[in-house]
Amino acid sequence: MPDLVDRTFSAEAPNQLWVGDITFVLTAAGFLYLAVVVDAWSRRVVGWSMASHLRTELVLDALEMAIMQRRPRDVIHHSDQGSQYTSLAFGGRCREAGVRPSMGSVGDAYDNAMCESFFATLECELLDRRRFASQAQARMAVFTFSEGFYNPVRLHSALGYRSPIRYEQEMLANP
Repeated sequence: MPDLVDRTFSAEAPNQLWVGDITFVLTAAGFLYLAVVVDAWSRRVVGWSMASHLRTELVLDALEMAIMQRRPRDVIHHSDQGSQYTSLAFGGRCREAGVRPSMGSVGDAYDNAMCESFFATLECELLDRRRFASQAQARMAVFTFSEGFYNPVRLHSALGYRSPIRYEQEMLANP
């Protein structure tokens, strides 16, 4: 799989470059895994999925959410070389949707730095501050963080101290 990004995590418009990855959330009921898709242009989380397993369906569900919400044309989806992203099912869904898969080198977090940055924010601002009694509680907290805080409220210096949603609204209203 080619690396179409080469650590250049920039885009001039929405749906040119998406980055995706998986992390885990610890709960008293065991691990929960979170897959995300982030639009590099606005830093907006455009797709996400949580499950108690690491099967390919986890990343497929996050990709599907992003596709349904954004309806992209020729977007690059950049990830690491995890087995979920190298699977036939993931590659097939990308082809069907016109998504171009891209992967960094093995074991190099800098090759997916933008997604790792989102996970660092999630850990610092949510996961390290809370303990979750159940997987349902963790799912709700991640949903609230992503959809109720990170996308609409959290300011980013790279976006001129605007939230991802506000950045998109302003940039698309005044091209």
